[in-house]
Amino acid sequence: METKEVFDKVASKYDIMNDIMSLGAHRYWKELLIDWLSPKKDMHIIDVAGGTGDVARRFLKRVKGKGKATVCDPNEFMVEEGKKNRTYKDKIEWVVAPAEELPFKENTFDAYLVSFGVRNYSNIKKSLGEAYRVLKPGGSFYCLEFSKAKNETVSSAYNIYSSIIPVMGKIIVGDEEPYKYLTKTISNFPSQENFKKIIESTHFKEVKYRNIFNGIVAIHHATKIIDV
Repeated sequence: METKEVFDKVASKYDIMNDIMSLGAHRYWKELLIDWLSPKKDMHIIDVAGGTGDVARRFLKRVKGKGKATVCDPNEFMVEEGKKNRTYKDKIEWVVAPAEELPFKENTFDAYLVSFGVRNYSNIKKSLGEAYRVLKPGGSFYCLEFSKAKNETVSSAYNIYSSIIPVMGKIIVGDEEPYKYLTKTISNFPSQENFKKIIESTHFKEVKYRNIFNGIVAIHHATKIIDV
């Protein structure tokens, strides 16, 4: 199953999908992502693979609407679903485009956020290069993604849970195939340290990460620093 086909199928049930895959914890994890961003008024962020825009709205809520968010997603159905939510509608720009080819000028955004989307990029290094390009000097990259648990017991328990996610998808949304695909992308995603090295290979500096829930998920952060 191709990535586009997966998200075509789940667009109308995207938030339910996230609740299934994280037992609802994704809402808390996204708040931690915004915590690390430390949003300030007048910031302009880009939320790539932004789906229905829930991360962008969390940012705008923190700055009381005194900022701007661009939600960029390659799937037009996801974008149309996101537009149905009118919260902060005048503060959100919606763009249909892949992470590998962002249609923005360089040095545009204060921060680049991606939440549970980077593992679906068709070319991670090219996408990270685009992230670097569109960020302003001093701008920050933040990635929230499923990762590798640090404890064997926790890892084993999560693997068991992952194996039943497609069954839950079949029962709740009527289709297990998208969930088989998505759990496979989680399993194949690099470890925290390996992903850190990938980010470092694309010119970003000060790359660091924080583990959440024993590393079941992690937030990676990096900065665009121009050498002079």
